[in-house]
Amino acid sequence: MENALYILVVASLVGAGVVTGLLFAFSNFVLAALAELPHEHALFAMQRVNERIINPLFLLLFLGTPLACLGIIATSGSGGAAQLPLVIGALLYLAGPLGVTVLRNVPLNNRLAGATAEDAATAWPDYVRRWQFWNHVRSYMGIAALALLGCGAVAL
Repeated sequence: MENALYILVVASLVGAGVVTGLLFAFSNFVLAALAELPHEHALFAMQRVNERIINPLFLLLFLGTPLACLGIIATSGSGGAAQLPLVIGALLYLAGPLGVTVLRNVPLNNRLAGATAEDAATAWPDYVRRWQFWNHVRSYMGIAALALLGCGAVAL
């Protein structure tokens, strides 16, 4: 069981690191750069990003990492001192990068997908404000999850 837990922790760290890094990039500079564009250009660019992100590699990381986190929760009883940071880290990842994405960011993306250039003056500023707030939340939860998963890995 210890080997399975070790593999799940490494997989979670890699997946959470890549996904959280992507989210952090959007919080740190991508949305700021798009916000400097004319509304209709920014809206169009974000629509393209939202279409292109649905690809096999991203889906493997985005959906595989929560599975590894669930595996950590299920097998962490054998983790000793590592159990608490691993479980809390896994739960934070499930709630943040996965949960916030599904419950907040994806519905905003879906609404943006139907917007046209004529809607841009109102749709884009509202989208950016709401999406960026939830992106910050999921990014910081992902960072905290990574820290705890890393502490748990060291304790293993």
